[in-house]
Amino acid sequence: MPSATTDNAADDSDESLMLRFAGGDIGAFDVLYARHELAVWRYVFRSVRVQAVADDLLQDVWFAVARSAPTYTVSARFKTWLFTMAHNRVVDHFRTAKQHVSIDAQGDDDEGLGLGDTLAADSGFGPVRRLESSEQAAALIAAVERLPLEQREAFLLQAEAGLSVEGIAEATGVSFETAKSRLRYARNSLRQQLQEFA
Repeated sequence: MPSATTDNAADDSDESLMLRFAGGDIGAFDVLYARHELAVWRYVFRSVRVQAVADDLLQDVWFAVARSAPTYTVSARFKTWLFTMAHNRVVDHFRTAKQHVSIDAQGDDDEGLGLGDTLAADSGFGPVRRLESSEQAAALIAAVERLPLEQREAFLLQAEAGLSVEGIAEATGVSFETAKSRLRYARNSLRQQLQEFA
């Protein structure tokens, strides 16, 4: 039976939920997880491109959230703080990974779905939701794949996490102008690569 403190948790801000979790309210963590699990997983999955790795990194992110609870302070939006952790896990993965898998590569799941298959689904990925065909989805996937890493990160943090330029800058540890520039270059590149679908 949920405690009285978690009954209204759905209406609480992420920051207040995290503070409540730090104070021992496990239900507050459950609400945070339910709110953000899918968006974090999509960001990580589209960054690392292998489902098993994304699943492991997602687990690492949420363990880190739980471990950080006792020292958590509201110094930024919770979502920015969370995606900074996710970004750091992705960066650490690439530092230690020996191989990079193509964005079209099939994951380790039994269904064998590659990213191209998953993006076409209703995933909340703004540009893909508006696409009318798998050909357009494949073109977008290929275009995102061709972006330089820093531009791809900025684009995915905005598309998946819904972070602002300020949030992207904070999550990636760069200045506002650098984040803005990376996002602008990413958009321009995608626009040029996808002209035939405009």
